[in-house]
Amino acid sequence: MSIQIIQSRPEDADTVATLVGELLQEIMVAVKDKVFDFHHDDTVVRACSWMKGGLYTVLLAYEGSEPVGFLALYQSYALYTEGEYGTIPEFYVRQPYRSQGIGTALLMEAKGIGRLKGWTRLEVTTPPLPQFDRTLAFYQQQGFSISGGRKLKVDL
Repeated sequence: MSIQIIQSRPEDADTVATLVGELLQEIMVAVKDKVFDFHHDDTVVRACSWMKGGLYTVLLAYEGSEPVGFLALYQSYALYTEGEYGTIPEFYVRQPYRSQGIGTALLMEAKGIGRLKGWTRLEVTTPPLPQFDRTLAFYQQQGFSISGGRKLKVDL
């Protein structure tokens, strides 16, 4: 298997949106709750706009011409991190391609981008546990450590 990782361009927004939809659907099935409202076309517009504006970096993994995974990054700010850092809001590898090094390759590329940008760290939030214990274990194998509590939200 030959995997290629590219930095997506605005014209890749439809592919990115498709993968985001698959990720969110997988999470909702696992937690047995509709926790996301996903609209493909709206996601395409946002992804395209954010990539054009340089606000959002998306790495796409391909096997041949088939997209098999992605990782999104954006720059964040917090006093506790002692500087700018990267946040990974979405990270997904299609089921048949898992445990083949694709996630590791995407993370290595993301770490390289972070170093070039001078970020102090990368942060990621896992979906709810225990359904995603394997996801947590993967992140820990990649050098991530638990740094806080659960991610919470309130709709505005």
